[in-house]
Amino acid sequence: MIDRETPRKRPNTKAIGYQSWQELLFLHWRVDPVVLAQLIPADLELDLWEGQALVGIVPFSMREVRPWWAPKFLGFNFLETNLRVYVTHRGEPGVFFFSLEAASYIAVQTARLGWSLPYFYARMSQSLHNGHIHYSSQRLSSVSPELEVHYRVGPAMATADPNSLEFFLLERYLLFTERHGKILRGQVHHKPYPICQAEVLELSQTLTDHINVPLIDPKLYCVHYSPGVDVEIFPLQTSV
Repeated sequence: MIDRETPRKRPNTKAIGYQSWQELLFLHWRVDPVVLAQLIPADLELDLWEGQALVGIVPFSMREVRPWWAPKFLGFNFLETNLRVYVTHRGEPGVFFFSLEAASYIAVQTARLGWSLPYFYARMSQSLHNGHIHYSSQRLSSVSPELEVHYRVGPAMATADPNSLEFFLLERYLLFTERHGKILRGQVHHKPYPICQAEVLELSQTLTDHINVPLIDPKLYCVHYSPGVDVEIFPLQTSV
């Protein structure tokens, strides 16, 4: 039985940093679990929703990113997009990132060195107008996976029930990464996501193509939006 409630509790330690995640769009597709399982570290297991494996792309805005000792006005603001899958490690649910695009070179280098996360520097933009958001990202490398999405924010939804799809996808407080053959575990803490419906008007992306994740259906499985949450970051630890 997977315990999905305990990771939501704030650790009894001091946070090492603070961030604000804003204007988050959660895009999800169904993928072949057999293929997907071959792309994650052997010590992780896929976390399935009603027997289905889902891969997510989450474009959003990172604001006031700073260490614990720095005031808000010294925080970094930049756009970020992550490509993620849902996993468990020894009964704990979390996410595993295939890639993370960020429009901050400093953030990319810090996350790669300190967190062993596959961050990449990208050219990114976001515009908001009358409830419509246009977001684009292109990795600045010899291979340049892209994301471009135009969407409209819809009505607010109820706070996610623990048995709901929204809870399964959004209420993730643990990340797992691999360093020198060992699984590392990171934890964040924030209030439950406020959730809204969203309608995607235009979408093109090559992020999943770049890691050879075949989509069962190119049609989106589900879409959600959140205006955002303030986040506490806790130290990366060896998962035991």
